[in-house]
Amino acid sequence: MDTTFLKGLRMLQALSLSDRPRGVTELARELGLTKSNSHRLLKTLVHAGYAQNNSETAKYSATLKVWELGSHVLSKVDVKSAASAYLQPLADKTGESVHLSLLVENAVVYIDKIDSAQPVRAYSQIGKGAPAYCVATGKALLAFQGEDAIARVSEKLEVHTSRTITEPEEFKREMGRVRQLGYAINRGEWREGVCGVGAPIRDVSGQVVAAVGISGPESRMKSTFMREQAPIVIQTADLISKALGYPGGAVAYRKTA
Repeated sequence: MDTTFLKGLRMLQALSLSDRPRGVTELARELGLTKSNSHRLLKTLVHAGYAQNNSETAKYSATLKVWELGSHVLSKVDVKSAASAYLQPLADKTGESVHLSLLVENAVVYIDKIDSAQPVRAYSQIGKGAPAYCVATGKALLAFQGEDAIARVSEKLEVHTSRTITEPEEFKREMGRVRQLGYAINRGEWREGVCGVGAPIRDVSGQVVAAVGISGPESRMKSTFMREQAPIVIQTADLISKALGYPGGAVAYRKTA
């Protein structure tokens, strides 16, 4: 085992986790190293670009290169893998089917799901999808794609049910509500009698890259029920976002829908 390499990793970890610059003596004492050994390791980290030295204070701190390295790793974390631990608990808490969705052009594609244990439930298939503008996870994704993307979608709003939003200005207002509330609702706009709640999932950069939601028959998914379940869906989206490296949370939940 290369003990020098391991000592270097420990030094890098100590700098990365510290909330302030550190001196050689302090680091040596913390890591159980000699001062000369610590100094050599720090010089190597500086040379490699992972640490920087303040010539005035003679103290060291980690550079953004450490953050960049971590970001590259986090960017490779698969959304489906990151979400896997949180879908079943969402289904258990709400009693409804759960979907994990990605946006592909103007449609959502379901990449994972948990079926409700109820005898009457929403039907879907992994790998299949729906128009993003009329399902909850699709709305949750579209609302954060920018005004140009929303404008393009609003030009092609086809009717699927009597509740499908087809007026561009109304759709834009709907997108504004989703951003304000932090979640989206489908009121039977894609399939008659099937409703849902969806919330956005963010990656390490804060970009919305996926959405998670619940869906079920309108007989159970009343407006009051959907508003009550919204915080649970948002919490699940937040947990998945954190698993993808996003440090923040979703927009604060508001009861007005």
